[in-house]
Amino acid sequence: MTWTTRGSRTVYENRWISVREDEVTGPGGDGIYGVVTMRHPAVFIVAVDDAERVCLVRLDRYTTGTGWEVPAGGTDGEDPETAARRELREETGHTAREWTLIGRMNALNGIADAPEYVFLARGIEKVADDGAEQALEGIDAVRWVPLPEALALVRDGEVSDGESVAALLYATLQLRSELLA
Repeated sequence: MTWTTRGSRTVYENRWISVREDEVTGPGGDGIYGVVTMRHPAVFIVAVDDAERVCLVRLDRYTTGTGWEVPAGGTDGEDPETAARRELREETGHTAREWTLIGRMNALNGIADAPEYVFLARGIEKVADDGAEQALEGIDAVRWVPLPEALALVRDGEVSDGESVAALLYATLQLRSELLA
C-alpha cells in the first residue's frame, strides 16, 4: 500500500528544523503523521590517523547527555565535503589531506527527512587550536583509539549515538574492502 497525504500543516520551525503534521491514509488507516525535516544535511567524519586510530569526541547533548561520538555537524547549506572539512577542524583541531565519501544514510527515517553523509578522512594533521571551538560545541575531550577499540566502545554502550555507530560501520566496511583488494 502507498501512503496518501490528505493535508499538511507546519506546526514548528527554526533555523535547523521544520516540523509538520500530515493527515494521512496508510497501512493502518487514517491518521496524523508527524514529520521532522532537517533544513540541511548532516555530515559524519571517521578520521583515521597514521597509527590507524579513529577520532572520537566527548560532548554533552541536551537531549541525551554526555557521550562519545565521531566528529559531526550540519552542512549549513554547504557542500557536504566542505562542511565535513570544517567540522573536523572545529571539533578536533585537525585537518585531513584525503577525503572519501563512504556512505549516505537517513536519520530516524520513520519520523524524519534527515539526509546524512559519512566521510573517511586520512592524512590527519594537527592545526593551531586553543580549544575554543570545541568548548563552543560542548566538546570536553578528543580521543584517538584503534578502530577495534572504537567498535568495542560501541558494543559496550560508550558510543551509543546511532549515526556514530553507523559511521564506524561504514568505515569498517571501507577499510576491510581496501585490505582485501
